[in-house]
Amino acid sequence: MFDDNPVQQLGFKNTYRDGKAVGFQILHRNGNYRGLYLSQMSWSVMVDGELFPPEAITLTLKGKTYTLAQAEQTPTVHWGKYDLMQINVAKPGGLSLGVHKVTVNWETGDADENNPRRANEHYEGNDVVDCVIVH
Repeated sequence: MFDDNPVQQLGFKNTYRDGKAVGFQILHRNGNYRGLYLSQMSWSVMVDGELFPPEAITLTLKGKTYTLAQAEQTPTVHWGKYDLMQINVAKPGGLSLGVHKVTVNWETGDADENNPRRANEHYEGNDVVDCVIVH
């Protein structure tokens, strides 16, 4: 079952490799009723005021993981309304246990020069939610 917010509380957790926290993940649902193609979107992630660089972010959709650069070059992968996007962020040590203010911005653009995507430009907006790391 989905949370009301696009950023899903149940999907917010640290990720581990060889027993060490190497980052965290956020599950995000698409609110667009038609869905979107990955190549239409630009992303940014901020947690507790820390903006993560594009190189630290990957997206996993339908079992396949893409860097943000790869996602921009993937015009055939569709993110449907009911597909959960896993946003992976590399952060050595992960996040501390407790409540964190999570902001995920994604923006679409089109071929019109007057409406370009703003790559890694973070702004208050899209999806801001308090999430809890419990493990």
